[in-house]
Amino acid sequence: MTAVEGTVPAVSAELLPALRRRTTAVLVAGQILGGLGVATGIALSAVLAQEVSGTDALSGLAATSTVAGTAVLSVPLAALMTARGRRPGLVLAYLVGALGGGLVVLAARIGSFPLLLCGMAAFGAASAANLQARYAAADLAEPDRRARAISLVVWATTVGAVLGPNIAAPAGRSVSALGIPAAAGPFLWAAGIFLVSAVVIGVLLRPDPLLTARALAPEEERSAEARSLRAGLSAVAASPLARLALVTVAVSHTAMVSVMSMTPVALAHHGAGIDLIGLVISVHIAGMYAFSPLMGRLADRVGRLSVTGLAAGLLACALFLSGTAGGSHGQTAAGLFVLGLGWSAGLVSGSALLTDAVPQPARAAAQGLSDLVMNASAGIGGAAAGLVVARASYGWLNLAAACLLLPLAALALFTRGTVRRA
Repeated sequence: MTAVEGTVPAVSAELLPALRRRTTAVLVAGQILGGLGVATGIALSAVLAQEVSGTDALSGLAATSTVAGTAVLSVPLAALMTARGRRPGLVLAYLVGALGGGLVVLAARIGSFPLLLCGMAAFGAASAANLQARYAAADLAEPDRRARAISLVVWATTVGAVLGPNIAAPAGRSVSALGIPAAAGPFLWAAGIFLVSAVVIGVLLRPDPLLTARALAPEEERSAEARSLRAGLSAVAASPLARLALVTVAVSHTAMVSVMSMTPVALAHHGAGIDLIGLVISVHIAGMYAFSPLMGRLADRVGRLSVTGLAAGLLACALFLSGTAGGSHGQTAAGLFVLGLGWSAGLVSGSALLTDAVPQPARAAAQGLSDLVMNASAGIGGAAAGLVVARASYGWLNLAAACLLLPLAALALFTRGTVRRA
């Protein structure tokens, strides 16, 4: 190895495959822990918000604050990664998430709803770290294996997403002797898990994958100006493929969050009990994460644009199934499962396409912009979903989500034509 860009070594071709495997393994471990922490805390967030605020009307603000925090923190996190690398950004995000978990516990202890919302927003930093980790996996990946590298990190979230809600109850019981409300216990555990995540990433994610990839890039791509947030925005604006990638990720996430967030309400209105509702959501989560390696392999084999089209088709099918289910719990479950598959296809293909479409120096900034748009759109969609269901119905909500697919489909066709002409 030779020193390039300060203390970052240039990795020889012989050592690069081993470094890729090590980087992916560390990111997968961090993702399992991070996903576990987020899922553990979020499991009882609405219950805790209701207890602290004293009204059901404000219970949904807990999740909204977390999504808003994830969106807002995506930009400074991307700026830090652009300047210093993935490792400092991920470590800081997990530390802020741990601080948020602590603030939530304090808010529950003293009964402060505004402090609770602030804590939930900071808690969203851990979600931002989990999202950015998928891009860290792509930094050193070969171009024809980027989607698979991204999908493997996304798949790792499955472990935490499944285990998290199941340890929420023991976490709640564990804090009863401390005078902390049981619904706040999961956040105390989540804070501890985030601290472990920060240690794992801080100690083991060396050398930094983004800085190493930058050191391997041609000399003309190493200027600081080319790595600015403005350069990232310009790179997305200049590339039809990057614009399509951003829209794909944003639409997939918004449609999924909007419909998923109101499905428990719709099921309850049709007589479903809490056990059945939990089963349906578990099936949905399985669709989101468990099949992401398949989506990654498809994106690498048949192309990003083809899997983007597959995502739109799966989402349309899912929204038709759930929107016309009525009182059929089985059809609703099938719709939510396919909705998860569509989200997975859109996230993996869109993330890989964005990474392909922008120059290496601007990637971290462009990826942060993508996560900002993705989470901001989902936050608006989630907030509007409740209004649509309250004023119309769950079926109309699915129809509204399906309308989001029309501009995505039009942009995909236009971009495919532009690329062929080019």
